[in-house]
Amino acid sequence: MSDILNYIEEHPQETKRLICLNYTELENLIKNAEILHNEKQVLLENKKVRLIEKGGGRQPILSTKEQVILTLVYLRHLMTFQVIGIQFGVSESTANSTFHYWLPLLRDLLPSSLLEQVKKNDTDYETVQEILTDYELIIDSYEQVRERPGHNKEQEKYYSGKACKHTFKTQMAILPNSRDIVDVVAGEPGPKHDITLFRENRDNFHPKQRFKGDLAYQGEDLIDTPIKKTKKWEVNS
Repeated sequence: MSDILNYIEEHPQETKRLICLNYTELENLIKNAEILHNEKQVLLENKKVRLIEKGGGRQPILSTKEQVILTLVYLRHLMTFQVIGIQFGVSESTANSTFHYWLPLLRDLLPSSLLEQVKKNDTDYETVQEILTDYELIIDSYEQVRERPGHNKEQEKYYSGKACKHTFKTQMAILPNSRDIVDVVAGEPGPKHDITLFRENRDNFHPKQRFKGDLAYQGEDLIDTPIKKTKKWEVNS
């Protein structure tokens, strides 16, 4: 058992501080995540050309519970896969692959934004899009350090000159006063320009939706950005 899981089991009241879910919510999430995981494994098994007996092969180091918690800890604390791997007693690459396996499953169970919560119902989705046009949404992005990719092309793709590291980029659209997250785009290459990332995901919103952003979004008509002040030089006579 990993130290973090052991800590949660011994101090369930601290669960919310660690992963933004209380202990009961975590238990329910793990239960539902296991159902999705088992369904996915059945589909994969049916497509396999089997070379070894069923049940053979390399077994996972972490239990399903630990894998889910690893993913939640990563999302909550935004640490590198190297650090989270050390905490769970696995390699950096195992932490990375574990996270990317469970993320889409947990995303279905824990919608991260208003739009994601209604995206499966076209009528509700369009209604929410329409309502959001009453607000000027705050749009912003940030970079998060990731492990160094193994292949040269991937290294170039994710190397951020701004951060001088390999990074992921996340973009968030938020209601005024940071009341609710409206939309999240995560896992993009860090060097990708903010304005490019916005334009690639523009169709998530109503055509009349207005936004407010920083200077990184300057040049996009739909986003209100601050006016960059020029230096005023005084000329002495």
